[in-house]
Amino acid sequence: MFSIIVPATDDPPTLARCEAAIRASLPPDGELIVQREPVGAGPAAARNAGAARARGDVLVFVDSDVVVAPDALNRIERRLAADPELAAVFGSYDERPEAPGTVSRFRNLLHHHVHATSPGEASTFWAGLGAVRRAAFEAVGGFDAARYPRPAIEDVELGARLVAAGHRLELDPLVRGTHLKRWTLRSMAATDFARRGAPWVRLMAERREVAASLNVAPRQRLAAAAALIALAALAGRRPGVSLAATGAMVAANAPFYGLLAQRGGPALALAGVPLHALHHLIAAASVPAGLIAHLRARRASGPAR
Repeated sequence: MFSIIVPATDDPPTLARCEAAIRASLPPDGELIVQREPVGAGPAAARNAGAARARGDVLVFVDSDVVVAPDALNRIERRLAADPELAAVFGSYDERPEAPGTVSRFRNLLHHHVHATSPGEASTFWAGLGAVRRAAFEAVGGFDAARYPRPAIEDVELGARLVAAGHRLELDPLVRGTHLKRWTLRSMAATDFARRGAPWVRLMAERREVAASLNVAPRQRLAAAAALIALAALAGRRPGVSLAATGAMVAANAPFYGLLAQRGGPALALAGVPLHALHHLIAAASVPAGLIAHLRARRASGPAR
């Protein structure tokens, strides 16, 4: 039995469309739980509260700004049925985000591209549209709502604990949903740094491991290094080096720029270059910030016993 859980403690304006799409494809024995309490609680706490109410043996988490594709739930069901040893499966945003504006289209298509090009076994989890078997979820203690009282990497951290406990996770890019979120340059930068990048680096430092998938795959680290070189060369008044480094960043992500051109024409692809450079520079800045946060947390907790 499927229990679809939607965190909605902030009364999101996109909830009606999200709920309608789920009900249109809900399995006959499935249930939809729209978790509105505790009011103002973060998604980790809301998802845990929804899971506590759920009757299903598979928990499907869907963000309130996601419209699931008609076949998304069926794909999840078939994948888990085909592999009883698979603990969790999650999907991707589709390539047709609705929010207008250059920043919104860039950011939503970036997420789609990263997930669409990383299918198969995963070392992380995504709760925007992801399912986990109830037994595995409860065995590792669910989302860490104490550590992540606000939107952050609570799903990434849950995935890390699932993998550490010996569970298998899978990314299936054909499990899709349309993202309705509108992004601004400010919200993109704040999310990439404070809610994603720095906490992810801190988590890797705590676990003494370097992830090699999704946003921290080798190709992405190479592109971030190229963006840093381009910025440093520009500051040093070496435009030729800066241009060459920018070209290397673009070359490392050529398929993504092809997607931008396909969905928004040359204008979006061209605008994507500085936006992508900013994204990579924020990722690079997240490294020292995350390491400092890790060291401070260790110091605050005192010597290991």
